[in-house]
Amino acid sequence: MPKAPNIRNDQLLKACRGEATDYTPVWLMRQAGRYMEEYRKIRENYDFLSMCKTPEIAAEVTLQPVKKLGVDAAIIFADILLPLEGMGIELEFAKNEGPVIHNPVRTAKDVDALRVARAEEDTPFVLEAIRIVTKELNGSIPLIGFSGAPFTLASYAIEGGWSRNYVSTKTMMLTQPNLWDRLMDKMVNVIIDYLKAQIHAGAQVVQLFDSWAGCLSTEDYRRYVLPYSKKVLESIRYEQIPVIHFATDSATLLPSMREAGGDVIGIDWRINLDEGWKRIGFDKAIQGNLDPVVLFSNRSEIKKRVKDILERAGGRPGHIFNLGHGVIVGTPVDNVIALVDMVHELSSK
Repeated sequence: MPKAPNIRNDQLLKACRGEATDYTPVWLMRQAGRYMEEYRKIRENYDFLSMCKTPEIAAEVTLQPVKKLGVDAAIIFADILLPLEGMGIELEFAKNEGPVIHNPVRTAKDVDALRVARAEEDTPFVLEAIRIVTKELNGSIPLIGFSGAPFTLASYAIEGGWSRNYVSTKTMMLTQPNLWDRLMDKMVNVIIDYLKAQIHAGAQVVQLFDSWAGCLSTEDYRRYVLPYSKKVLESIRYEQIPVIHFATDSATLLPSMREAGGDVIGIDWRINLDEGWKRIGFDKAIQGNLDPVVLFSNRSEIKKRVKDILERAGGRPGHIFNLGHGVIVGTPVDNVIALVDMVHELSSK
């Protein structure tokens, strides 16, 4: 994998390639968000989708934590569900409810009606935000682009929003496997185009979020998910930039996720980092994995947990520090800043 040009702080890129770094690089999922006062001020004047679809606002929100936290990478401000609108799915972010899909995909007719969205036509605002951020960063740190994985996007589309048991999704998988395959094929094509467009717009790393894959058994993951994630990840590999593959509640799936692909496998806090890395294989890079709730505790506890994770990494090259999921609303900003400083200080020793 070639080194990305003109990135002055390339610690994250080195870690993605499994190379030695001066310290453990750190960025945080949802590092731009409602826990930051600067974000909340903008949010007072815009609904969430409008923020995502206004490139100048999305770029500003992307850059806020870079300036405030001192992280080693920016991640574009967007939402994993944005590509669904171009497929003909009616998406709304309802107040206090999260994403709501008004025309869930449940039948063969529904699947046939979905169009294969194209990023340049259907999500040009994301690409323009990437171009703005890339220009503003001016090679200081890498910019991460991202997409939801095929299973997670399909599940949202089928369930119509958040789900506890994924009854409609699993019912389609188990009783109409051919229909499931047709739906996943469409999702794969949309995601490949979306990620490639982000890379061509300037993203130097991309992450595939399979947020809901942890609801599956290993057997179901391997039959209904792995082939499709693998197709996405193999297609992106030819773009010759690092790819991070992340799922929550995935401890039992880690060997299968490795098989699906990605230069870096992201893990959550439900498994110790050393055990997770062992399951993945030490020849792969790893990202993780502090429990986000720890950031609500005191500095002493945070430092203890950070030190434990770094010790479990054992000084091996290829570790990117992150939370096991996103920063939670209400997290004290000073604790987030302290976390980044702790990772840098403790790992540089």
